[in-house]
Formats: sequence, C-alpha cells, structure tokens
Amino acid sequence: MKPVFFALLFSCAGAHAAMGPFDVYEQALRNDPVFLGAIKERDAGLENRTIGRAGLLPRLSYNYNKGRNNSEAHLPDGRGGSYRDDRNYNSYGSTFSLQQPLFDYEAYANYRKGVAQALFADESFRDKSQALLVRVLSYYTQALFAQDQIDIARAKKKAFEQQFQQNEHLFKAGEGTRTDILEAESRYELATAEEIQALDEQDASLRELGALIGVQSVNIDDLAPLNQSFAAFSLSPANYATWHELALTNNPVLASQRQSLEVARYEVERNRAGHLPKITAYASSRKQESDSGNTYNQRYDTNTIGVEVSLPLYAGGAISASTRQASRAMEQAEYELEGKTRETLIELRRQFSACLSGVSKLRAYQKALTSAEALVVSTKQSILGGERVNLDALNAEQQLYSTRRDLAQARYDYLMAWTKLHYYAGNLRDTDLAKVDEAFGPERTR
Repeated sequence: MKPVFFALLFSCAGAHAAMGPFDVYEQALRNDPVFLGAIKERDAGLENRTIGRAGLLPRLSYNYNKGRNNSEAHLPDGRGGSYRDDRNYNSYGSTFSLQQPLFDYEAYANYRKGVAQALFADESFRDKSQALLVRVLSYYTQALFAQDQIDIARAKKKAFEQQFQQNEHLFKAGEGTRTDILEAESRYELATAEEIQALDEQDASLRELGALIGVQSVNIDDLAPLNQSFAAFSLSPANYATWHELALTNNPVLASQRQSLEVARYEVERNRAGHLPKITAYASSRKQESDSGNTYNQRYDTNTIGVEVSLPLYAGGAISASTRQASRAMEQAEYELEGKTRETLIELRRQFSACLSGVSKLRAYQKALTSAEALVVSTKQSILGGERVNLDALNAEQQLYSTRRDLAQARYDYLMAWTKLHYYAGNLRDTDLAKVDEAFGPERTR
C-alpha cells in the first residue's frame, strides 16, 4: 500500500513542484531500511553500557523451597536396642541474600568495555547518518547525469540524422560520397548505443532513489534539475590543514575505530583479571524449618554478614592464552585504526583538491562549450565554402556534445566533492544538503 501511496503522491505533486535532494533525504529518514536498521543497531549497542555497569552493582536474590518428606528413622531406645520412627512432615526454607563486589577487576573491565561499545554504536550511527546524506545526493546526481546523457545522445542522433539525410541527398545529386553517408550513419548508431546505456544507468539510479524512500522507482520528471547557472560554494575553512584537523577530531569512522580499539583494550584487561582475586561483601537472612532429618521439627532464623575472597590458582593455562589472544586482537585494532586514518585523510585530500580544481574546471568547460558551439557554426559555413569536409562537421558536432557531457559531469562532481569533503571531515549536516539543494532549480521542460 505504501509504494502505491507514494507513487500517487509523486504523480499529483509533480505538476506543482519537483523534488530536490533535501526532499528525498527527508523521506529517506522515514523509509530507508539501511538508516532505520542503523537506528536499531545503535539502540542495541547503547545497552552495553547498562550491561557492563550491572557487574559493579549489588546483586539481590531470594530463594524459597517447600517440600513433603517421608522418612524412616531408627533411634536408640535407651536399653541397648532401637526402635523405628516413621516421620511424615513438611519442610521449608527461604533465603534472602545480598552481594556487593568490593574488588572485581573483571567486572570493572567489562563495564569500561561496555562504555566503549556504547560509544562505538553512537559513532557508527553518526557515520551512517552522514552517509545517508551522501547516498541521497549520489543517487540523485547519477539519475540527473544519466538524463543529461540521454538528452545529449538524442540531440546527437538528431544532428547526425540531419547530416545523414543531407549527405544522402548530396550523394544522389552526385555532389557527395558514400563515405560521408557511412560516417554520419556510424555516428548516429554510436549515439543510439550511448542513449541505451544512459537509459539503463538512469533506471538503476531511479530505482536506488526509490529504495531510499520506499517506492519501486522514481520518475525523472519528479526530480528538480541542476540550475545551469549555479555558483560554486565558498570553501570554509579555505586551508587544508584545518580540514585535516577536523577529520582527525570529528570523523565518525575514525571515532568508532578508536572506540573499537578501546573495546579490544578492555577485553585484554578482562582476561588479565582472571589472575586477580575477587572480594565480595555479602549479607543473607535465612529461615528454615525441618530442613533435614537432623533438624526435624526445628526452626532456625539465621542472619549472616561477611566478606568472601576468591583467588584463582590455576586454570590450565587458559587465562594466559586468552590474554595473549586478546592482546593480538588489540594490536590488530591498532593497525586497523592507522589504516582507516590514512584512508580517510587520502579521501579528504582528494575531495579538497576536487573542490579547488572543480571551480577552475567549471570555468574551463563553460568556455570550451562556448567555443565548441561557435566551432560547429563555423565548420558548417566552411563546408558551404568548400574549405571543410563532412568529417570536420561530424567531429565538430561530436566535440560539442562531448563538452556538454563533460560540463554536466563536472558540475555534479563538484557538488559531490563539496559534500564528501564535509563527510570525511565528520561535520556533514542536513543544513549542508539544504545548501546543495538550492543549486537545483524548478521542474525541467523538454
């Protein structure tokens, strides 16, 4: 029912306003199974703090038993003989006990491990929350770029078809060659193949978007296109060193990896505690009546308070082996943290450089597009004057459409680089996606 509802909603709303990336994100918060699963994963992980703390708190218990006893006792009769006493009686006992660890390093290590596991769950969720912003924009721009490629491929087909018809007409008039016809036909078929590929890529991207918001697919007309005149964003801070420090401090992947290292460290301590004593204070109140044959028809009320010391002596080497095993796992976590740090900083630098170079690339591609458009016009005029041949016109058309495609790709790449830069720095927020959303205009008209 939900997919049908959203499909009807989009079809009704599409005539009024197209969805921007932020609209998709708001719906993904309620429908993306990956994100919803991450919420439950975090909630489950946070319970580790309570589980670990429980080992440090008092343990209170109550036991009660009641039974029916049939026994046969042989008792001395005072004359050197004995007599038999058949006893049928009820017995019961109840114990109320309280234990409080005074020194239990294993319980303490478990508590610190639980705290680290809870922090790991929190940081892991923060990463998946920011990753959702990246996924939304990635699928969104992929769908739009596929549509740009479709539009470009169709424009190429139209231009090459006109060129084909013109060449065929000239050939029939004895002014052209068969080669000119074949060249135009070849370019047309290549454009057709590009259109088919772009349609497949768009279908996949739209289905990925649909999966985020709980529908089978999204219609491309429901998406707001990129404003062709959008301006590049200011980069703040402008120097890489600050971004570097931000990533080391705020990146949730690195933060969760550090907590994973803490988990491994306290697992070592937990195993090492197997060599240490445990000291526990305890108190109990016990009531017994006819608890055994020796206490037949007797009642006892006993209150006890004391301290218990438990000292492990030998466990077959298992404790030492477990400690060594946990130590190796901790060393592995250290290397994994170092690897994640290097990987994150490499990606951070890549996205920072892409933001800086992206501005220059956008300007260069825009100028190249203007030149390519002028080249097509100039080449066609030169062909009429006999200075250029048919192949020159086809090449000029090809260059024009390639430049349009590259410019579209550069625009989307810039937006993704700006978003990913904030993601790897660990400070990507929904307000950043709202800023990116402003670069997308009203519904497209084709």
